[in-house]
Amino acid sequence: MEVKTYIRDNRARFIDELFSLIRIPSVSSKREHKPDMAACAERWKEILLSTGMTHAEVMPAAGNPVVYAERILSPDAKTVLVYGHYDVMPPEPVDLWESAPFEPVIRDGRIYARGADDDKGQAMIQAKGFETALQTGILRCNVKFILEGEEETGSQGLEDFCKTHKDLLKADIILVSDTSMIGEETPSLTTGLRGLAYWEIEVTGPNRDLHSGHFGGAVANPVNVLCKMIAGMTDADGRITVPHFYGEVAALSTEEKEMLASVPFDEERYRQAIGVKELSGEKGYSTLERNSCRPSFDVCGIWGGYTGEGTKTVLPSKAFAKLSCRLVPHQDPDRISELFMHYIHSVAPGSVEVKVTHCHGGQAYVCPIDLPAYKAAEKGFTVAFGKRPLAVRRGGSIPIIPVFEEVLGIKSVLMGFGLERNAIHSPNESFGVDLFYTGIEAVAEFYRSFS
Repeated sequence: MEVKTYIRDNRARFIDELFSLIRIPSVSSKREHKPDMAACAERWKEILLSTGMTHAEVMPAAGNPVVYAERILSPDAKTVLVYGHYDVMPPEPVDLWESAPFEPVIRDGRIYARGADDDKGQAMIQAKGFETALQTGILRCNVKFILEGEEETGSQGLEDFCKTHKDLLKADIILVSDTSMIGEETPSLTTGLRGLAYWEIEVTGPNRDLHSGHFGGAVANPVNVLCKMIAGMTDADGRITVPHFYGEVAALSTEEKEMLASVPFDEERYRQAIGVKELSGEKGYSTLERNSCRPSFDVCGIWGGYTGEGTKTVLPSKAFAKLSCRLVPHQDPDRISELFMHYIHSVAPGSVEVKVTHCHGGQAYVCPIDLPAYKAAEKGFTVAFGKRPLAVRRGGSIPIIPVFEEVLGIKSVLMGFGLERNAIHSPNESFGVDLFYTGIEAVAEFYRSFS
């Protein structure tokens, strides 16, 4: 049977199985969803066994369990290790969803639900791509799956899991579908990811909330102080002001600049799609360079004082913020965290106490485009999409990918199918139904070429 025919004949079942996963609210960042994490892991085990895996199990880890599965055709054959994650981001703000976030619906040819793309939809593409290759007789290599439940909270326990089960996870290449493409008409393979460092800051002033009339102007306001410190993190040119922050940042090569310049990019359309009047960033770099190849600093959340309905004249006791930096190759997240924490304490006034907590981080990653597995992924995309994919760096982070290389000694090929319009991490996350099937075809054709 041909690949396209097999996919066509099983379209409804593929969607039903994806929906069964999406309906489980596997939000890893909230303790109340711990039972859902276990249920989702068990459901993935059932699905992987149904695809043709000869062994699958839910394995304990430091945090949420890991799902492992394998089909070993021959000890002499090449081995592909597929990585994905079954945890999802919280759906809030729920009132902005047009339909229930964990009850998937199809509207105008798109699946709307939390996890439709990140990463249940994309991980299912991998699972069904493997099944299709197996059932159509084109699979000639061993395949293993590892699905974690903590990617959205930094993959804190997966490194130790990899160290403990290093022999179990032996492979020639790791295949990942948790990244995005430029567009359906412009398919692309991700050749690089930025790293990440993430902190939480707590600023404490008086020992209780104070009346702003009685104390305002005489006592430091923690919210004011925090805002000033954060505002000073970047200068007028959009550069991060932490001393030595750019010490390991390498300039883009001529080849990389030319590769970025070849990417079709409509800056006006990009701006309009996100509803901003103008774009902003580090001076001297293009938008594509800024959001993929240069470091960045962002406030991910900030709060303190009275935020309820109406007014309350209060000088708050505490203020908080969650901050992150996207990092580029050669920037070590631990080193950056040290520099950041030292800088924050150095600029904090004596009128407040400042506590900085390093939450998590990860290295940047670059994939060589001459790897046999990359060439096979390129061929898979070419067959499925009808055109050769571009090679581009992307601005997101998958912290475990550099860990795989360090601990397991295996490179990863980032074979993602997401689109910017899919709104991952946001209300109304979605994924195109047709693209879901095209992705399955691309993965099956990867196995034909790689085998």
